Amino acid sequence: MTTPAPARGGLAERRAPLRAHIDRWFLARRPPSDALELTQRNVYIVPTRAGWMLAATLLLLLVASINYQLNLGYLLTFLLAGSVAVGMHVCHGTLRGLAMHLMAPEPRYAGAAAVFRVVLDNTRRSTRYGIGLAVHRSGQWAWCDVPAGGSATVEVAFKPERRGLHPVPTLTAETRFPLGTFRVWTVWRPASQVLVYPAPEAHPPPLPAGEPMAGQAASSALRTHLAGEYDGVRAYRRGDPLKLVVWKRAAQAQAAGSEDLVSRDTQQAQRQDLWLDAQAAGLPDAEARVSRLCAWVLMADRLGVDYGLRVAGRVVAPSQGEAHKRQCLEVLALC
Repeated sequence: MTTPAPARGGLAERRAPLRAHIDRWFLARRPPSDALELTQRNVYIVPTRAGWMLAATLLLLLVASINYQLNLGYLLTFLLAGSVAVGMHVCHGTLRGLAMHLMAPEPRYAGAAAVFRVVLDNTRRSTRYGIGLAVHRSGQWAWCDVPAGGSATVEVAFKPERRGLHPVPTLTAETRFPLGTFRVWTVWRPASQVLVYPAPEAHPPPLPAGEPMAGQAASSALRTHLAGEYDGVRAYRRGDPLKLVVWKRAAQAQAAGSEDLVSRDTQQAQRQDLWLDAQAAGLPDAEARVSRLCAWVLMADRLGVDYGLRVAGRVVAPSQGEAHKRQCLEVLALC
């Protein structure tokens, strides 16, 4: 009775802890930095599978040439060996001397791919071909050629699953130019971090009712405004947000031969403060509440109303605009 051979998947699973331990030991020796210049101290070279096959072929040719005293066999063997040696030197020089700079990553929402850009600078007077960049052990490569005395930008993406502040993952750069018989590679630990906003709720309920401002009576104007209705329109004032312009009326006025613009009048709607409170979200799960608050922040920003945020002991005073929206999303990401 024969014993079945171990499955390839099981062997890979047994090797995974050892590989992870070696990676942690190796990466701990490399200080994080957003700029890296590749030198002989941080560039490594190993033969590829094609390289090992070529080495076996050269060994076979050499043995056959010695056995049969073939002068042309010697010529072919040493000609190929010389080509491999030159290719090894060219392959190592393609990556050595390259400078890499990480551009500051933009915030992203959880569940969406976070894309960051890496600039490759080439000070050499010859083009560097076949430079690949990927997240370490991901296998998703982005390839480019770096022109002589110029630079190239490579976009690399990874997908963070949770909100918060995440370090940019470890990157790997490699090349196999020109023969593909050697793999020249390096590992880079960027120091930057990427902010991941919570994923907004897909179908959130309407915004909560506003709270009366100090010294003013409560009214239902805000509820009317949040439902999509406005108190009226007024003549366009310079500096009004484009989201408040009534484009349908502008088109009708243009058809009638007039170019006057009108804007929605939201002065009455601002008699109350709109507070986006975690308690008003009405969900038992903390992450679900944060997701609903994120959707409300985006909704209030689209409506162009002043809104504040109260969550996990953090308070953001009511305001509006792109900077205010980013501040609220940052609080939600880190709360």
